[in-house]
Amino acid sequence: MTETTATAGTAVPILMYHAVSTTPNDATRDLSVTPEAFAEQMAVIDDLGLTPVDTAALAASWRDGRPLPARPVLITFDDGYAGVHRHALPALAKHGFTASLFVTTGWIEGPHDNGEALDTMLGWDQVRELAAGGVEIGGHSHTHPQLDMLDDDRLRSELRRCRSIVADELGTPPVSFAYPYGYSSRRVRVAVRETGFAQSLAVGNALARRAQGPYALRRVTVRRSTGIAEFERLVEGRAIARTFARDRALTKGYAMVRRARQVRKAIRSRV
Repeated sequence: MTETTATAGTAVPILMYHAVSTTPNDATRDLSVTPEAFAEQMAVIDDLGLTPVDTAALAASWRDGRPLPARPVLITFDDGYAGVHRHALPALAKHGFTASLFVTTGWIEGPHDNGEALDTMLGWDQVRELAAGGVEIGGHSHTHPQLDMLDDDRLRSELRRCRSIVADELGTPPVSFAYPYGYSSRRVRVAVRETGFAQSLAVGNALARRAQGPYALRRVTVRRSTGIAEFERLVEGRAIARTFARDRALTKGYAMVRRARQVRKAIRSRV
């Protein structure tokens, strides 16, 4: 694969996955994919001649010009569901693909588990096996809150605890982060940077571009209802606005509700 330097105008699809499962529970079903669908989607990426890179590599290229494949794509997983190891890792390995996994450290089975996970999760041994298999391990907070709704102390605690646990368990601190629910604000982005993360991902359901900045890179959602033709359009960057038009309308409406909540919270804190 020919390598090139990703330019400022390059648009890159960053795919956001969650659970890969035959029988997800109700809480994770909509944002899950079946193992068969995931395997077929990886084959499409291979057939189209795209080359997966991890989050750190993309950000480094846009930061200082490090070379990337001519047609990069990112495969990312949020939370840390068990199927990422059981089903996704073999499919990734079959094609020689890398990926990025963003773990909610309080949900991973083991000494830091808070019992609040939505479904069956990875254990730390499996996370280490994923890392050994070429998957970048990033942070996704400790308890998966809406970070922009937290006060400064709890916000920094969520970030620092997550980064510290990953560093202790893997021997290397994570350099990439993904916002739970995709929510952030300038205050959150500054805290993520000051905690030691070099880049972070939002959602946005749009292609990632250098102009978004390293702490607000956008992703597109892959869900159980994503058919193979739609998936091919996503990785080729076609018709994304139309595909996610309803999502964007709902997001704008919920953003207004959340802003109102933040205003009420700020008023109460001054009383």
